[in-house]
Amino acid sequence: MKQIKINIMIALTLFAALGASAQSQSGREIMQKVKDRPNGDTRYSELTIKLISKKGKERERKLKSYSMDLGVNKKDIKTLMFFEYPGDVKGTGFLTWDYDEIGKDDDKWLYLPAMKKTRRISGSSAKKDYFMGTDFTYDDMGSRNVDEDNHKLLKEETVEGQKCWVIESVSKDSRDIYSKKISWIRQNNLMAIKVEYYDKVGKLHRELKLSEIVKVDGFWIAKKMYMKNVQTNHQTYLFIENPKYNIDINESLFTVAKLEKGSF
Repeated sequence: MKQIKINIMIALTLFAALGASAQSQSGREIMQKVKDRPNGDTRYSELTIKLISKKGKERERKLKSYSMDLGVNKKDIKTLMFFEYPGDVKGTGFLTWDYDEIGKDDDKWLYLPAMKKTRRISGSSAKKDYFMGTDFTYDDMGSRNVDEDNHKLLKEETVEGQKCWVIESVSKDSRDIYSKKISWIRQNNLMAIKVEYYDKVGKLHRELKLSEIVKVDGFWIAKKMYMKNVQTNHQTYLFIENPKYNIDINESLFTVAKLEKGSF
């Protein structure tokens, strides 16, 4: 009987220790794991964007996207997108060089073929302006260093049968249009399934939902994203089709000269 009691105490002690270890994981550590989740060194996808105005009017756009990880630790990202539909935006291109270094503004360019002009998007504009009429800002279209925000693990919650960590992230950059964002991160694959963005006065501004989460070529991807501006009632659906990973592309693709050609 004494041995049984000792074994039970050991088991309870180990269980408590494991629980404490799980709880001791900080919000920053979780978000760093999300950032470090493998997604290949190069990527390709075809995107369909559906825009819905507050009056219910719909518009659709299609584009192709290439991206590549670069830098010593492959933490910098270069991305090039070209719109292919409809005709009034065909040839419009978007080039980003996202730097992981804190304090270094990303480089972003938007090519407008109708004007035969390339617009350089500044750090300030990237934080506030919306990308091509969508509900995603230029900043949303890029990557962030984890330490650009302060992260706090608020709780654990089950959403649609999936156990999630709920993380509050407060931006350190006063130029950001939100005061904080709250993310629901699936514990089994480190994918966000919902993100809430709050404005400067603490009111819910935008809500992002990610679904159709599957593995492609061994990498997790959300093939459907839905962003709603709850203050204007404007909505954006983004569908990712034909995703490919570790494809053979060269860094020379990601230049302003290539951008201004209007296509790949």
